[in-house]
Amino acid sequence: MHDEPRWSAGLDESQREAVEHDGGPLLIVAGAGTGKTRTLVARLARLISGGTAPERLLLVTFSRRAADEMIRRLAPLVGPEVARRVHAGTFHSVAHRLLRQHGEALGLGAGFSVMDQGDAADLMHLVRQEVGEGERRRFPRKDTLVAVYSRVVNAQEPLRPVLRRHFPWVQEHEAAIGQVFSLYTERKRAQGVLDFDDMLLYWRAAATDPQVGPVLAAAYDHILVDEYQDTNVLQADIVAALRAGARPLTAVGDDAQSIYAFRAATVRNMLDFPDRFPGATVVKLERNYRSTQPILDLANTVLAQATEGYAKHLWTERVGGLRPVLATCPDEASQADAVADVILEHHEAGVALRDQAVLFRTAHHSDLLEVELRRRNIPFVKYGGLRFLEAAHVRDLIAALRVLDNPRDELAWYRLLQLLDGVGPAGARRAMEAMGVGEGEGLGRFVDGAAGLVPARAANDAERLAAALRDCVTSALAAGAQVERLAAGLEPMIRRRYENADVRLRDLEALARVAGGFEDRSRMVAELTLDPPASTADLAGPPLLDDDYVILSTVHSAKGGEWRVVHLIHAADGMFPSDMSTGSREEIEEERRLFYVALTRACEHLHIYAPLRYHHGGPFGRGDAHSYGQRTRFLPPSVEDLLDHRAVRGRRDDVALPALSAALPSAVDDALRGLW
Repeated sequence: MHDEPRWSAGLDESQREAVEHDGGPLLIVAGAGTGKTRTLVARLARLISGGTAPERLLLVTFSRRAADEMIRRLAPLVGPEVARRVHAGTFHSVAHRLLRQHGEALGLGAGFSVMDQGDAADLMHLVRQEVGEGERRRFPRKDTLVAVYSRVVNAQEPLRPVLRRHFPWVQEHEAAIGQVFSLYTERKRAQGVLDFDDMLLYWRAAATDPQVGPVLAAAYDHILVDEYQDTNVLQADIVAALRAGARPLTAVGDDAQSIYAFRAATVRNMLDFPDRFPGATVVKLERNYRSTQPILDLANTVLAQATEGYAKHLWTERVGGLRPVLATCPDEASQADAVADVILEHHEAGVALRDQAVLFRTAHHSDLLEVELRRRNIPFVKYGGLRFLEAAHVRDLIAALRVLDNPRDELAWYRLLQLLDGVGPAGARRAMEAMGVGEGEGLGRFVDGAAGLVPARAANDAERLAAALRDCVTSALAAGAQVERLAAGLEPMIRRRYENADVRLRDLEALARVAGGFEDRSRMVAELTLDPPASTADLAGPPLLDDDYVILSTVHSAKGGEWRVVHLIHAADGMFPSDMSTGSREEIEEERRLFYVALTRACEHLHIYAPLRYHHGGPFGRGDAHSYGQRTRFLPPSVEDLLDHRAVRGRRDDVALPALSAALPSAVDDALRGLW
């Protein structure tokens, strides 16, 4: 009897069916907590052990961290060197590698750089002003323009229906918006920069080209796509094009966790998979390895209300478990009290703070809770707010790295020059004209004579920055050392420009440590831009118990995570689902899926909190003006028997006392007289 292959260890029946599938497209419908990653890694190992060269496997994931985790888990099965040869990454990072490798042939040239979302918004703002619409009081702001542009490109829908359906308040500016988009595209091409959407557009154009496409497709023997429910139209087109010649395709995902429509992702890609790829086999993974059955019973019932999707019923062999708790709270303040109380109760029972998460629909929903946690000295980390590379001081340093790679990058120079003492927007433009940024001469001229390009007041800053850039150009410094050198050059400007400068400089030290893991500067900037780190873990208070802290997170940021205890707050209509996302059946269904994602993050204990009253003026309002909340529609009366119900009392300082008796002061006086 032959020994079982290493990749087969621990697979259940459905997982094994998916791993061993041969012939025809394969769709793995993997319910929450059903071992999706284990199955995909085992399939990779099985393909390699069957003779497929690892470099001819394309693994596309939703995040760089997911790709790294799969390669790490693949290494013990096939060997570290073999695992590292698999072509793995996000759609955007794979596209970037392709464009770097074939940029000349695709008409890009080798010296292009990639803009992050903030840079794209800034460039859109510059173009917006040039069109002359910036003076209109109600003309769309730059962030709205970027959102419209990205929706049009990724959904591959014309501007007019996109405005009508998703941005009706700006329909009157349709012609001007189209003009802004045209100039935005021209400006990007002139500067040699690409935004996130360009990466996919160029890849699809190359993959569907009758001459180039077959060459690109021939590079792979098998295509594997993770989180397929989160792909957009462009990405699905790329996958279909790479299947030229009926190459094997494996897609893994869960239509019940499709929650990124705001990024133009469409659940239709997964639901229509069998139609787009005839002969497809669908394998469902329903055995859950994460949660107790009472939690799964609630999640299954919530999902059963959905109007479409692959029918699935999660189950587990874990015995026992407590029913989820629904805590009805008088208001937001009592909700914050209750969450803090329950966090501490679980902590006293032996559950580490880091094994507990508080989830919410929108980032600001945790405002009052954060105040309460600080008051009680309960440390926490929050995810889902400002991302690391969106912080201004980090973007300043990234701008310096970008001008080293692409001296024509007008936006990076524009940001960098305004760090100099006394240099504003007009001064930055004058310096850029004198430097010849548009002709690609800016870096050399700045390094050679920075002080002569700016006002006398800015000369010291300019020379310091020029020296740092010069060292990065002329010395064989590793990527981490270049970040350290640029951070040192920018230090006095950061101290002058920002509050909490020491904290910000430590962020740049963290960036230097991250950079140390990259072979070269260009790859580092591209990877960090395309898939930035989420946070520097800014704690609310001094860490306790070996850096123990509670996780606060939006549900979107929590996707893929799991915790022993989950606290889901603001389970009230208008909050969850958001009142901004109930305008259509599709929006409500996505909100339901988001709620399902929140429930299925819990392993052992699930606490849901539903405030009855919301004070007007925000969570910190202290007046009497308020409105009453209604429990979320995703917990209808049919789920009552699946929940344990708890009524939370209001804050003690909110308790109304009866009028004082006139005899009470006398009683106090009598008690005092008895003391002397």
